[in-house]
Amino acid sequence: MPENKSIEGIKACVFDAYGTLFDVHSAVGKHRHRLGDLADQVSNIWRTKQLEYTWLRSLMGHHADFWQVTQDALDFAFDMHSINNPDLRRDLMDAYLKLDCYPEVPEALSILKSRGFNLAILSNGTPAMLDAAVKNSGLDDLIEKNFSVEDAGIFKPDCRVYRLAVDGLKVRSEEIVFQSSNAWDASGASAFGFKVAWVNRFGQSEERLPGKPDVEIRNLMALPDVLK
Repeated sequence: MPENKSIEGIKACVFDAYGTLFDVHSAVGKHRHRLGDLADQVSNIWRTKQLEYTWLRSLMGHHADFWQVTQDALDFAFDMHSINNPDLRRDLMDAYLKLDCYPEVPEALSILKSRGFNLAILSNGTPAMLDAAVKNSGLDDLIEKNFSVEDAGIFKPDCRVYRLAVDGLKVRSEEIVFQSSNAWDASGASAFGFKVAWVNRFGQSEERLPGKPDVEIRNLMALPDVLK
C-alpha cells in the first residue's frame, strides 16, 4: 500500500480516538512504578480485552457503554495477574480520562483545520470520556464534534456507527477521510464507504477483511500531504 498516494474530494477528517489520537498505554504509564514488571503485561491485556468485549457484546446483543467495558477489561487484567488493589484500579480508570495524545497530533490537526477541513472524532468512547480526553490534550479548539457509538447503541465496526459521521456532518461518505491506527477499524470504515488513511503506528500487518485503506501512514503528520 503506497504511502504517497493522494486522496481527493475530502471535506471532513474524522478520527478514531483511542490508539489514533490518544495513547491508550499512557494510563498505565502514569502508574508504571506501582505495577513494576507487570506494567506492560497489564496494559496490553487491558487493551486487548477492552476491544474483545466491544466485539463480543455487539455480537451477543448486550451493549454496555465503553466506560463499563473499560472497567471490565481492567478487572480481567488484574485478575489474570492476581492484583487486588482498589486504589490502583481507581487511579488507572481516572488516568484513562486523561490519556496523553500522541506528540504530533496538535500540530497535524492545526494544519488540517487551517486548510478548511472539518475535524471530528468517531469513537467507541462515551461522550463524557471523549470530552475529557479532548480537553485534557488541549484539542478543544481543533475538534469540532465528537461522535460516540452510544448514539448507535453498538460498537465499531458496525455500519451504524460510521453512519453517525455522515449524518452528523451532512456530507457524503466519500467526502470523509477516516483515520484509525486499528487495522480492523480501517477495514470497517473502508467497507462502509469512507476514504481511509490507516495510521499504522505499530507496524501491524494488513487485515484480511472486506475494505482496504486508501493510504497507509506512520503518523498523522503525513496526513496533510496526502489530502489534495
